Amino acid sequence: MKNLKMKSARAAKDLSQEQLAKMCDVSRQTISAIEKGDYNPTINLCIAICKALDKTLDELFWIE
Repeated sequence: MKNLKMKSARAAKDLSQEQLAKMCDVSRQTISAIEKGDYNPTINLCIAICKALDKTLDELFWIE
């Protein structure tokens, strides 16, 4: 399932996938794969992404 919440939060902070990847110490391809729903990140990576985007785990990763 695509993670459009993460993609929109990243866009709202005017960050590229590359910039977010550097903040989270992963590759741009990893960020792309998460946004496309092709990769299930670890809880530690989820937390790093949330901190970088000033969001909670529920806001970015909870499926409704």
